[in-house]
Amino acid sequence: MESFERTVMPLLDDAYTLARHLVHDEHDAQDVVQEVYLRAWRHYASFRGGDARPWLLTIVRNCCYTMRRSTRASRDTIEYVDEEHGVPSGGQQSADAGALADSNRAELRRALDQLAPEFREAIVLRELQDLSYKEIARVTGAPIGTVMSRLARARRQLQQALGLGAGEKS
Repeated sequence: MESFERTVMPLLDDAYTLARHLVHDEHDAQDVVQEVYLRAWRHYASFRGGDARPWLLTIVRNCCYTMRRSTRASRDTIEYVDEEHGVPSGGQQSADAGALADSNRAELRRALDQLAPEFREAIVLRELQDLSYKEIARVTGAPIGTVMSRLARARRQLQQALGLGAGEKS
């Protein structure tokens, strides 16, 4: 029990972040994270040590896709809003700086939402969760070459959606 709490419990935010981006619903993401922790607890004996993040995020990914398959019915979603649900920044900023930041976040969120799920999860795992290509391959079950390809295509699609780099090569 102590080992589980020490190893897995600190990863709660990472699990929620990935779930939120994959299921697009705050409450469903919370449900997924609860299910993930129950599954992680039940299968903790099979964890072979090492970095627990990829192991746990694999469970998150699988639970998200299972939930999406089982609940295809259309529902109203509650949008995740960083200002309401995130950690306060603690710094003071001008009103127009806040409005610009809000606008940029909303634009990025819309662009992410337009990506196909395999591209969105690759970007979230790499850019938000800071996983290596090898760890992403482990989480998604895709070869490293496929991960690299998905990331390149996702970045290109995000640039196009955001109107960036029209004539530039990255």
